[in-house]
Amino acid sequence: MPDAAQLPTLTESDVAALVRWVRREGLGATVTDVAPLSGGTQNVVVRVHVDGRPMVLRRPPVHPRPTSDKTMQREIAVLRTLAGSPVPHPGFIAGCEDLDVLGVVFYLMEEVDGFNPGNEVADAYRHDPAMRHRVGLSYAASLAQLGNVPWQGSELAAIKRPGSFLARQVPQFLRLLDSYRHDRYAPESLSGVTELAEWLENNRPPDGEPGIMHGDAHLNNVLLRRDTPELAAFIDWEMCTVGDPLLDLGWMLICWPHDPNPIDAGRELAALGGLAGRRELLDAYLGAGGRQTSALPWYLAMACFKLAIVIEGTWSRFLAGRATRDAGERLHSSATNLIDLGMGVAKGDDPFM
Repeated sequence: MPDAAQLPTLTESDVAALVRWVRREGLGATVTDVAPLSGGTQNVVVRVHVDGRPMVLRRPPVHPRPTSDKTMQREIAVLRTLAGSPVPHPGFIAGCEDLDVLGVVFYLMEEVDGFNPGNEVADAYRHDPAMRHRVGLSYAASLAQLGNVPWQGSELAAIKRPGSFLARQVPQFLRLLDSYRHDRYAPESLSGVTELAEWLENNRPPDGEPGIMHGDAHLNNVLLRRDTPELAAFIDWEMCTVGDPLLDLGWMLICWPHDPNPIDAGRELAALGGLAGRRELLDAYLGAGGRQTSALPWYLAMACFKLAIVIEGTWSRFLAGRATRDAGERLHSSATNLIDLGMGVAKGDDPFM
């Protein structure tokens, strides 16, 4: 867990600009107790107090990517759409698309009382295996609810692309993999990726009814309630979209910290034992109204394929001198393992279920 002093935060000029903005928006008159929060690895997340009221500010990285502002706009849209729904999420307070304020799009949301199992484990979970078991079922049920939230006519409707969502997946992620290419990295070096891509294309199920997807559903992207085994909030919405919620189901299942555990999410919680199994998660998901499918192996294999390509980018960046050896080698190993696991699913030897 990074030291708070090493986490990005707001500069004095940022805080002064933020004060002017909150006054203009009628949110308050003072901004105090500015402190960086750990959790997300891509964006800047900072706790602030506006007239003594705790809030969380989220903005793009210190060195924004070309798509950073659009990502923030997407997150604003999903939080506004989820307002009033049963899906646990941080309440949206206000957003700013005026680049004259902080130079980037940003927003304020409610602070959620919970802990991130990627960083810590609340005492109640350490002492009660029943809580560790039941919280996974709450997590799965909440994911089912997310896929059922009405989105038509909302701000999210604008991001839904026409045509087949599922048909776009393999080409889109092969293009992402090819974008990593440079003189020290060849995408073809990710063993088995072409074979898995061909199987996914040849076995693609028909598109279902579109729904809201989180896009990166695993234990490092949630907050859990401290004293009751329930999900407090989904966080880090940067990969959210309107697509096929069954991909969220596949992603949740492959990232669940049982063997195989390809990304090691929720390590400390998993080390205590007692977590629900993947079959129990699936039952909880279906019991909460989640979508049924006879093509679950395809969604599991697709989740392996997509996640492998996403994390392989760090290996390419390491080889180009833009990431650490430790991160590059660790994530390359995980990417290779994910492709192998996806091929296992494709061949009918499902290592997950």
